[in-house]
Amino acid sequence: MNENGGSSKKCSWGFNSLVRRKQVDSVHLKNDHGHHHHQLAKKLTAFDLVAIGVGTTIGAGVYILVGTVAREHTGPALAVSFFIAGVAAALSACCYAELASRCPSAGSAYHYAYICLGEGIAWLVGWALVLDYTIGGSAIARGISPNLASFFGGLDKLPVFLARQTIPGLGIVVDPCAALLIMIVTILLCFGIKESSLVQAIVTSVNVCTLVFIIVVGGYTAFKTGWVGYDLSSGFFPFGLKGILAGAAVVFFSYIGFDTVTSTAEEVKNPQRDLPLGIGIALLICCILYMLLSVVIVGLVPYYTLDPDTPISSAFGDSGMQWAAYILTTGAITALCASLLGSLLAQPRIFMAMARDGLLPAFFAEIDPRTQVPVKNTIVIGVLAASLAFFMDVSQLSEMVSVGTLVAFTAVAVCVLVLRYVPPYGVPLPSSSQTWTDKNESRLQTERFLVNDAIESSDSPLLGARDEKYFGKRRKIAAWSIVLVCIGVLGLSSAASAERLPSLPRFTMCGVSAAILLGSLITLGCIDEDDERHNFGHQGGFLCPFVPHLPVLCILINTYLIINIGVGTWIRVLIWLLVGSMIYLFYGRSHSLLNNAGYVPMTCTGKTTDHHP
Repeated sequence: MNENGGSSKKCSWGFNSLVRRKQVDSVHLKNDHGHHHHQLAKKLTAFDLVAIGVGTTIGAGVYILVGTVAREHTGPALAVSFFIAGVAAALSACCYAELASRCPSAGSAYHYAYICLGEGIAWLVGWALVLDYTIGGSAIARGISPNLASFFGGLDKLPVFLARQTIPGLGIVVDPCAALLIMIVTILLCFGIKESSLVQAIVTSVNVCTLVFIIVVGGYTAFKTGWVGYDLSSGFFPFGLKGILAGAAVVFFSYIGFDTVTSTAEEVKNPQRDLPLGIGIALLICCILYMLLSVVIVGLVPYYTLDPDTPISSAFGDSGMQWAAYILTTGAITALCASLLGSLLAQPRIFMAMARDGLLPAFFAEIDPRTQVPVKNTIVIGVLAASLAFFMDVSQLSEMVSVGTLVAFTAVAVCVLVLRYVPPYGVPLPSSSQTWTDKNESRLQTERFLVNDAIESSDSPLLGARDEKYFGKRRKIAAWSIVLVCIGVLGLSSAASAERLPSLPRFTMCGVSAAILLGSLITLGCIDEDDERHNFGHQGGFLCPFVPHLPVLCILINTYLIINIGVGTWIRVLIWLLVGSMIYLFYGRSHSLLNNAGYVPMTCTGKTTDHHP
């Protein structure tokens, strides 16, 4: 009998460790650990954030994507697809903006998931972001050689030490150029955040100027030739609405990157104002540039004559401007460098956030006192990404990267719902001081007394029994509604994507899921939001509009995109997440700072934190 009790206890401990949540870092960071060497330098302004956001978002992919999407999905209506995808990305941006201004701490989506959804999900989100940034960085760097080669006049004209070589016997193509580029960017990132963001701003400006050049010159040429691309017998929507939506799903990935802005949250001077501004303006600039670009390119030549590999330079070449190819290559190279810099900037900060919480070794949390950036961490990630880019052809993995981002987007939207309807009620008073200092036993004791005092002498009289019952019931209903929303979304997007299923089960599943989704959405719409949300994190920042509808739509779009990614990619992603779960089970769970944490109600913590020495 006893054994059973023991195993169930163990089981419940395992489950509790998956769902335990932590407090908002930056409010308590100063209170808990007076040590300043654990702080990053606060140097970034809104302008820096916009540069980082735009630079990371506009990758070299868009120079190629324009051609393939116009040929296969949208025809002349390419700009409409970019617009729809931009709106979809803006939904995620709203969710990010609220969370970033409430909890401005490094770690981005991982950090928000830890506060709202619990340790297990947070670890998976963080692990998915590793995939996004590290492998994403290597994939970006692999694209540099073909672009550089076009400057020299062909792949065979590249200097020997930069050219791709095939290792005899193994058939591995090594790419020294990619590895070199990653190492240069890594060294730059070690100098400090202000230096990195200055370089990012310069590179991004060159990139944006290239796009503006293409738009202006292309627009002028198209104007002279009479916008040939729009005078087609097939009309403006040759592939219909389905084509436009399919195109939007493809170009959505060219908006990914604004989330890098949130991983620098701790380094922003005025996070409440600048983070939402940085995210919003970066996304807006990208959307406008993309739409103008697609209007011009599709108008310049008929969409079916676009070259799938080099659409823009071929469109200019057909119009008799061969020299434009060099400017385009410059644009593509600067775009590559800027998005690489963004990826390698974000990754160390996410590792640092995980290490601070004890889920990774403390080595990753160390911050260099002089440059105030996590230098060791940056170097480790740089070496890892460089060796990946050197030995592996990462192009097959690029779809995996987008899964990582979509998982983060979905988690962030769920976090907004949790934060509004069931915000964390108890706050862990962690034994975290133990890992930061050794002379703390007495302090922990006083902390415990203070908490008890605070609970006994709490000003707010405890809620009446009836109110408490009502609040408990409302929180329960809200929590179940959020769970049901997620189940409904999963069912609906699976049914919508499962084209091989016979129609009857498919439509049944669609109907049931839609009913669950609508029911829980209406329930959430009718329940009042929780008043506790006002005590949560920093006040006075951006608030996401149209809750619960906007986050739910955001979850739906992202889940649909995740499910539609190919089976092969899914298997790779699941293997990656399994490896991550193993690391968490054998290292993270037992080393987490929340292991011996005691939870106290939110109202009391205000008192306890004031007494810190």
